[in-house]
Amino acid sequence: MDIVGPLSKTTRSGKKYILVVVDFATRYPEAVALSSIEADTVADALLTIFSRVGFPKEVLTDQGSNFMSALLRSLWQKCGVQHNWASAYHPQSNGLVERFNGTLKMMLKTFMNQHPQDWDKYLPHLLFAYREVPQESTGFSPFELLYGRRVRGPLDLMRDEWEGKAAPEGESVVEYVLTFRERLAELMGLARENLARAQRRQKVWYDRTARARAFATGDQVMVLIPVRRNKLQAAWEGPFKVIKQLNEVNYVVELSNRAHHRRVYHVNMMKPYYDRGNVVLAVCGHW
Repeated sequence: MDIVGPLSKTTRSGKKYILVVVDFATRYPEAVALSSIEADTVADALLTIFSRVGFPKEVLTDQGSNFMSALLRSLWQKCGVQHNWASAYHPQSNGLVERFNGTLKMMLKTFMNQHPQDWDKYLPHLLFAYREVPQESTGFSPFELLYGRRVRGPLDLMRDEWEGKAAPEGESVVEYVLTFRERLAELMGLARENLARAQRRQKVWYDRTARARAFATGDQVMVLIPVRRNKLQAAWEGPFKVIKQLNEVNYVVELSNRAHHRRVYHVNMMKPYYDRGNVVLAVCGHW
């Protein structure tokens, strides 16, 4: 999940942010327009989403203060949700929602130009359009994977009317549930195969240039941090100490000169620190 905004156009109701949540398994997106990103506002929006689709077992967010607040921590704890953090300054860690954010912004751009004060009213329509399109990685639409059937969209409604199709005879609740579960199990199996195939293709592409890196607790490292005056630029800063390894790619690093003393970094944003001063002294002593 992530926050988009502040957007350039504010609606009549004061909406200028969008809370975005994407299900990793089905790619099904949810989005709620917000007037602020205070923790209580974000919590209310999350409860609205969870009331429709249920509570997740895990969530992945960036390290923004709205997601790291005491209120949200309490929400995760009470609802039995494991909260995982994306690495600092490494959006690929939260890549699924980042890609959807880019798509959503492109879709919103036209509506914002035409309806600058009420673009939030069109948000459900944009979500509907995205949910019914099959995803390359899974081979199915997000709607189909979540509900186990194809979405009945506007084109289907018009086609049924033109062809004069009668509604099919109803089936019992038990028959419907059994059919639904069978269809969903079949779809999820096929989706896992397609997703694994897409991930293998991505891994082959990534492994062409990637180099294995690992750090131990206590190692001195340099980390790549955006320049304050221009977030599109970054510079290596350090040395900083590795506190612990969270998983294969994420580490907790202690930043002694910053307000947030400890942050999670992806291994791609880190490199070993070499004390060149000691190297020079050793060479001079040998001479």
